[in-house]
Amino acid sequence: MHELYRYRDLIWMLVVRDLKVRYRRSVIGFLWTMLQPLLTMIVLTAVFSSLFRFNIKNFPVYALSGIMFWNFFSQSITVSMNSLKSHAYILQKVPVPLAIFPITTVISGVINLLFTLLPLFAILLFTGHPIGPSMLFLPVAILVTAFFTLGAGLLLSPLAVFFSDVVELVGVVLTMLYFLTPIFYPLSIVAGRSWFWVVRFNPIRSILEVFRDPIYLHKIPPLDHFSSALAVTAAILVLGAVVFHRSSAKIPFYV
Repeated sequence: MHELYRYRDLIWMLVVRDLKVRYRRSVIGFLWTMLQPLLTMIVLTAVFSSLFRFNIKNFPVYALSGIMFWNFFSQSITVSMNSLKSHAYILQKVPVPLAIFPITTVISGVINLLFTLLPLFAILLFTGHPIGPSMLFLPVAILVTAFFTLGAGLLLSPLAVFFSDVVELVGVVLTMLYFLTPIFYPLSIVAGRSWFWVVRFNPIRSILEVFRDPIYLHKIPPLDHFSSALAVTAAILVLGAVVFHRSSAKIPFYV
């Protein structure tokens, strides 16, 4: 951590660069960060309100909060896996901590996530959804989500360097997890099914509910549930840090 702090200026420079590159040739730039989840929410609301009958009050808020979480998680994981190769010109010439690159990716993702809070608050006001003191817990929820994502990024980014197929495999797994995580449907809808336990014990669901509870249920997550989410986050972060540290000496020879 001390070494990473020494390179804080480089981390910030890379974060700014990532944000600029992402929207370099976009006409509306950062507005896409806000429009993309909003448009997805509108499509899901239109489809599921006519084809399915979910017993979800104020479905737009429920769906949008889930989409915001998933976009941050999946995009950060995907970019983290490619972050080492895309910065090969730096890590082969300059002795910097390699963890800088996954960390930069997650920080950039958090900034984009903060931008998406603007349309979320607009939807909350438009639908008359309560905005209570529980929203003060949202920074904590975002922090837990960020550390969970960072742990997964640290775990997967070296594997993506050593085995190119990992990127494609993780893409397929993320698609499966999208449907196995109650992002746009309630957990109760899969109760009684043979694969209910997969959704019930999906660790990503725990992190999602910590993120969504202050927004949708306007309450702080229960202590037992929050403790479980913290345990999952700590486990994946430690595992990712250990794997990344043990692999870091070999990475420059593979990128």
